[in-house]
Amino acid sequence: MIVWINGAFGSGKTTLVTELTRRLPGALVYDPEHVGFLLRRIVEVPDGDFQNIPLWRKQVASLARGLVEEYGRPVLAPMTVVRRQYADEIFDALDRAGVPVHHFFLDVPARVLEQRLDDRVVVPGDPERDEAARRWGKARIAECVAAVGSLREDTVVLDGELPTRELAGLVLERTGLAGAVV
Repeated sequence: MIVWINGAFGSGKTTLVTELTRRLPGALVYDPEHVGFLLRRIVEVPDGDFQNIPLWRKQVASLARGLVEEYGRPVLAPMTVVRRQYADEIFDALDRAGVPVHHFFLDVPARVLEQRLDDRVVVPGDPERDEAARRWGKARIAECVAAVGSLREDTVVLDGELPTRELAGLVLERTGLAGAVV
C-alpha cells in the first residue's frame, strides 16, 4: 500500500510522514522528488519543473510499485502533485498494477503557507539556494490552494492546521494501519 501525502509546499507533508514513520517503523519513506532530482541531472527540465517530464511520472509510479512488491511494507510518499492529469497518470498506473493508494491532501490557507515557508530553512548553510527554494514554493501557493477543487475523487482532504499527531491518527485510521502502530 502507498500512503501519498499531498499538499502545498509548507503544508506539513514531510512532518506528517516523519510522525507516521515514528508510529510505523517498518514503513518505507519514498520521496518522488528524488526521481526528479536524478532526471534533472540527466535531461533538460521544461520550465524548471521535473513533473512536466512524462518519464518522471512513469518512473515515480514504477518505483513506488517496485517498493511495494519487493518489500511488502507500507510506502509513505510525501509529494506535491496538484495537476490532476499528472496525479491521474501516477495513480492510474499504480491502480492497474494492483497497488492500493491512499491519497491525502493537507489543506492549508495561503497566508499560513506563506508564513511557514518564511520560517523554514530548506538548504542550511546556503542562503542563496534556500531563498530560491522559498521563492519556488511561494510562487506555487495559489495553484496548490486552488487544487483542492480538482483533486481525484478518492482523495481525503485533511485540515493541515491540525496538530501533526492528530493528522497521523486520521491517516492511520483511514488506511487501516492503526492496528500496525507500535
